[in-house]
Amino acid sequence: MTDPLFRTDAYLRETPAQVVAITPEGGIVLDGTIFYATGGGQPGDSGRLSWDGGAIDIATSVKTDDGAIALVPSEPGPLPVVGTQVLQQLDWDRRYRHMRIHTALHLLSVVIPLPVSGGAITAEKGRLDFDMPEAPEDRDGIETRLNALVARDLPVTDDWITDDELRANPGLVKTMSVMPPMGQGRVRLVRIGQGDDQVDLQPCGGTHVARTGEIGQLRLGKIEKKGRQNRRVAIHLAD
Repeated sequence: MTDPLFRTDAYLRETPAQVVAITPEGGIVLDGTIFYATGGGQPGDSGRLSWDGGAIDIATSVKTDDGAIALVPSEPGPLPVVGTQVLQQLDWDRRYRHMRIHTALHLLSVVIPLPVSGGAITAEKGRLDFDMPEAPEDRDGIETRLNALVARDLPVTDDWITDDELRANPGLVKTMSVMPPMGQGRVRLVRIGQGDDQVDLQPCGGTHVARTGEIGQLRLGKIEKKGRQNRRVAIHLAD
């Protein structure tokens, strides 16, 4: 297993690590990594690895069958051997935009309080698919309420509960098609706001900003029909 350092500090941009394996496909597995692995609609991180005598660009990161995280090189080239000490550096601008979009999508699920059937994140925009037979009439109202939550600069924190606690509280899960990762005994919850100001609490393994004010101005994008019961709602970062 790779220690997912991004889960305890999403703002860590570079850190040393040791190579513990090379996958048959040429992925580099470290003992601990700041690279988020593709999952939950969020793309894997990109960046660079360097070591004494070499360096390689990383295109993305993925989960392996045994629960580790493999860093995928952008191009074929010499790889560090097992045991090598490396410095890992994120493409921080890209990651930070993913964080802003991901937190914004949690807010979108607050403004549109309907079951979610899918979602995706890029560095420019994000989208959620809702169980929404009819398109919303008040587009401007959705955008206004979304930006009002951003402007409140609410804290974004996380907690952990057991698998059994989640099973006993199924209302925490907003996604219809994908259950949060279970089987390791505990599940991470992402909370937006505190106390009487709490606006959202849901299972999530992705990376988020520390406060909603970091998201910046949002623009509501297309609202598309995707099947008889679904509407796809997109949001864009203004910068």
